[in-house]
Amino acid sequence: MDFFLASMHGNTLKGGLLLSAVLPLLKLLCIAAIGLLLAHPKYQLVPKATFTFLSKLVFAVFLPCLIFTNLGPSITLKNFLNWWFIPVNVVISTTIGCVLGVLVAIICRPPPEFFRFTVIMTAFGNTGNLPLAIVASVCHSDDNPFGTEDDCTEAGVAYVSFSQWVSVILVYTLVYHMMEPPLESSRSAYEVVVEEEEYHEIEELGSNGNGNGNENGNENDLTRPLLVEAEWPGMEDKEIEHCKTPFIARLFNSSNSILSHTALPDFGSREEEKEKKGSQPRSTKCLAEPRMVRKIRSVAGMTPIHGILQPPTIASLLAIIIGMIPKLKSWVFDDDQILSFITDSLEILAEAMVPSALLVLGGMLAEGPNESNLGIRTTIGIIVARLLVLPLIGIGVILLSDKLNILIADDPLYRFVLLLQYTTPSAILLGAVASLRGYAVREASALLFWQHIVAVFSLSVYIIVYFYILF
Repeated sequence: MDFFLASMHGNTLKGGLLLSAVLPLLKLLCIAAIGLLLAHPKYQLVPKATFTFLSKLVFAVFLPCLIFTNLGPSITLKNFLNWWFIPVNVVISTTIGCVLGVLVAIICRPPPEFFRFTVIMTAFGNTGNLPLAIVASVCHSDDNPFGTEDDCTEAGVAYVSFSQWVSVILVYTLVYHMMEPPLESSRSAYEVVVEEEEYHEIEELGSNGNGNGNENGNENDLTRPLLVEAEWPGMEDKEIEHCKTPFIARLFNSSNSILSHTALPDFGSREEEKEKKGSQPRSTKCLAEPRMVRKIRSVAGMTPIHGILQPPTIASLLAIIIGMIPKLKSWVFDDDQILSFITDSLEILAEAMVPSALLVLGGMLAEGPNESNLGIRTTIGIIVARLLVLPLIGIGVILLSDKLNILIADDPLYRFVLLLQYTTPSAILLGAVASLRGYAVREASALLFWQHIVAVFSLSVYIIVYFYILF
């Protein structure tokens, strides 16, 4: 009899874990489905301009408020040191993803111009809006296995937010350069690109002269796919010089004599020209700068590192700085303190982040997949490697780290967030980078669409697996 009751109790616990794992995803799926219906071309209940504006609100207001109000109260100097493995885990998952991406490219043999694209889309997962939505949905219940709703949400959002700055740095450095267009094989092809860019620049100057610059900017926002504006709106507006040209390939491909003396910039020659024009005499150097060092310096000069300082990143930095100063932290985050009314206002805005982000995601999926030259075999290979194989490897990495006592003891939510970093589909931000660099834009849109469709099922399965491992 006791054995029967114990087995019944065990089955009840397993059933509770199953519901706790599945229900949060069903909630997220319902909100995304509403966004899909609102934006569907057949109904068009809400215009595309509204979704574009909503994505900008998420990026500039709701997401920074959510990060600041949850990371700030949780962070301390001790936690800052204890959480070191969260950003390191992002680097580990990205490195493993790159290896898987190379294997997918070798096995599936995509067109040569999409080799780097295959690696990047396999390696870089969504570490921002989607994990935040999953954690918030899991915690949005008093019977969740991670504790009370408020404590679970605050800690979970803090863990996810603490890793975002690493992802942003990787995107604006490694991803930005890996997503550069393929090197053209002839000078004529390069000149066509340059002529088109010059033509567009002349058009923009003309429109600005007529006072229609803002109107054209708004029209461009409406003609872009929602994919470009879904997670990092305004990125394409921050184009730097020659961002749509194969700068690194030209710089390091010394055998290419056709493009070696084209219009792409050379920072060394610029400095020499400035020194010649300047009134001061040019300083003599004892040793000439090595050629490789000069190339690396040129690459650093072409890296848009200034793009890292965006509202979510600034919110993370402010939360960390304020959180590690006890007196200032008390003024800002404690109840009945001098600045508590500001924090309360930000918390109200933060509550709109998850539903708004999911509505935008649904609107993005409503546009459907674009035509792609990537190939079905490579598309399936990336999806299988990213959504099925990488999470299995992630389980092994986290269990090994736990055995080595690297992780925080007795904190299942901490381990759950680490596991999520291996489970999410490719970052939507990669679509914006592809558009910025003018490389594989249609392929990125199609691949992200199918990944998010498959992720509905893969996330459900793996979250159930994670709950049974953790509990």
